[in-house]
Amino acid sequence: MESSAIEKLIRERRTIRQFNEKTLPKETIMDLLEAAVWAPVHSRKEPWRFILFMEEGRKQFSDAVLYTFSQEERERWEQKLQEDYCQRMQAHLLVVIEADPRQRVWEDAVGAGAALIQNIQLLAWEQGIGVVWKTNEYNFDPDFCRLTGVKPGERIIGTLHLGYFDQNKIPKPRPRTPARERLTFICDAMGEKQQ
Repeated sequence: MESSAIEKLIRERRTIRQFNEKTLPKETIMDLLEAAVWAPVHSRKEPWRFILFMEEGRKQFSDAVLYTFSQEERERWEQKLQEDYCQRMQAHLLVVIEADPRQRVWEDAVGAGAALIQNIQLLAWEQGIGVVWKTNEYNFDPDFCRLTGVKPGERIIGTLHLGYFDQNKIPKPRPRTPARERLTFICDAMGEKQQ
């Protein structure tokens, strides 16, 4: 059976970690976001907002990351991080949601935010734009949040690094477990299971 365009896109998308320095226009990212916000939302309220660092603003982002490093880590990684974050990667996007103490509301917001991030990744891939979705320790650091404009009562659910990449730098796919191996199939009212 022939794959649909969306299935092909899902199967071929890769996480990109090596970017080139080709300029990524702000309008392109805005178009990605305008389409991505059509992710499923479990409430009447869309739970997300975005903080975008581009051009000279990339230095504010990289400085905020470096601020969370120890002196030893800073000395070891500062030059590479500045090159990657301020030259190669063309944009850094924080996807932020409100922290809600109600478990269900929080999980619904995280699920919707994850669906939105997947939309961004697929839409970007379709245009030859690479994305790496990070949930590093700095996302949870109060100083990083303060320095990047995350408000009290908000949480970062993903830092997305975006940029163009060279086709010869696309990583090979990692194998996936077939869904049938992870499926419990309940086929009658008695709840009898088939594996």
